[in-house]
Amino acid sequence: MEIRRDIYLNKLISKKHNTLIKVITGIRRCGKSYLLTKLFRDHLASVGIPDDHIIEMAFDLYENKSYIDPELFFPYLKSQIKDKEMYYVLLDEVQLLGDFEFVLNSLARMENVDVYVTGSNAKFLSKDIITEFRGRGDEVHMHPLTFAEFMSVYPGDTSSGWREYMLYGGIPLVLQFGTPDQKIDFLKSLFEETYISDIVGRHNVRNKSELEELLNIISSAIGSLTNPRKLSMTFKSVKNKTISQNTIKKYIEYFEDSFLIDSAQRYDIKGKRYINTPLKYYFTDLGLRNARLNFRQVEETHAMENIIFNELKVRGYNVDVGVVTSNEVDKSGKKIRKQLEIDFVCNKGSKRYYIQSALRLSNEAKKDQEQRSLLMTQDAFKKIIITKDALAPLYNEEGILVMSIFDFLLNENSLEI
Repeated sequence: MEIRRDIYLNKLISKKHNTLIKVITGIRRCGKSYLLTKLFRDHLASVGIPDDHIIEMAFDLYENKSYIDPELFFPYLKSQIKDKEMYYVLLDEVQLLGDFEFVLNSLARMENVDVYVTGSNAKFLSKDIITEFRGRGDEVHMHPLTFAEFMSVYPGDTSSGWREYMLYGGIPLVLQFGTPDQKIDFLKSLFEETYISDIVGRHNVRNKSELEELLNIISSAIGSLTNPRKLSMTFKSVKNKTISQNTIKKYIEYFEDSFLIDSAQRYDIKGKRYINTPLKYYFTDLGLRNARLNFRQVEETHAMENIIFNELKVRGYNVDVGVVTSNEVDKSGKKIRKQLEIDFVCNKGSKRYYIQSALRLSNEAKKDQEQRSLLMTQDAFKKIIITKDALAPLYNEEGILVMSIFDFLLNENSLEI
């Protein structure tokens, strides 16, 4: 079963010959190795690059064990470069190579070498690239499968696919398992034996149970505004434990560095400024989030919001939570200021979209509730409500585009309708 990952393949193709080291990052098991050693290699062959000008090395294979020594690998690689034509060097799990920073920087200086690498999150994080490659790295950040990528190989209909995707997420290997129990066991094992182990090992975490409990609390509150202070109070009230705000902040950074979660900051639309705290957190993959909670608390409302957030990130948008302040009068006649929320403020270049996620617009009151904050922005940027029960994309009387979650996810140009 071949899953096309054209979003990332096209990015790699567009970066060919730019003199930089192309670095594929992303959560473990999201398909980085497959992208590099299968899809991109096939592309090189399709445009006529001969096999002897494609140099591959997967450092996690037993047969390549000796080459993790740079004193052996670098001479070997140089021996494969026999003319002045362009050579393509594809290195998988490069963090296993000793002194890989120096090796890659040396390769980047060769005029007829184009370098592409993947690395594990445990030792190869996006923020490390800036220092380790000294400005020579060009990152391609990869996500688990989008719903469109998932449906491209899923054998059932859209409704069944939605239920599967919402429950088990988009880690490609999940699709190889036939039964729910197999998928659940795989995701639980993957989380514990890979992601948690990576974080604990990389950061020398002494209190593993404390870290895992925090992760469970965040898993239970996806899409909710929170901060270290609130999380510390939750620990005290729910777990009857005391954990400092600094420790919580540090653990959250570990989760974000491992690409397990991502955050959305609040943005005051009329004041044109960011509000530092609280933030919203979303899981990079819902299957992993559900595995943390033993597949309990799978609420479709929150799952849909998380999926929309991830889709917007894949499409390259900067995503914030919008805040609009309203001056109102309460029942007693007293003037009050009220903050209304827009789920997502999406920016890319000169484009901006305001997006509300609403599972259903069941009546006029619900419709008014969802569109009120959108209308209060009082600007000309496009306003959208994504819901599960829309029949077809349409603009309502207030000029707001209402579309179904499936029209949004399955059409990469859906925001341009």
